[in-house]
Amino acid sequence: MKNIVLIGIMGCGKTTIARLLADKLQRPVIDTDEYIVEKYQQTIQEMFEVSEEYFRNKETEACKDIARLDGHIVSTGGGVVLNSLNIDYLKQNGIIIYIDRPIDNILIDVETSTRPLLKEGPQKLFD
Repeated sequence: MKNIVLIGIMGCGKTTIARLLADKLQRPVIDTDEYIVEKYQQTIQEMFEVSEEYFRNKETEACKDIARLDGHIVSTGGGVVLNSLNIDYLKQNGIIIYIDRPIDNILIDVETSTRPLLKEGPQKLFD
């Protein structure tokens, strides 16, 4: 059974939708960011303190691992699309679904100060 993989900008609702789908479809859910933190025993913020490239390399390894799973609902980090190899891995055994949500709505709901990519402000969402 193929995975259902949710992609989209940070704060668009991937994790929330993944949990709802998992309950409805009775499938396990995996969040790539949580997977990375557990596998490497570092917070995402700690990884970004090393460098964004360091984190992105861990993210690609996680996508490779997750591609081997069957029947999961996968919630990805917002930047997973920055490396086409990640999408190639996730497509191996997954159906990719893009969650599109207006940035203005995201800014209302998301605490941007806790997001490593937005530490300098929410303008990065518009870039």
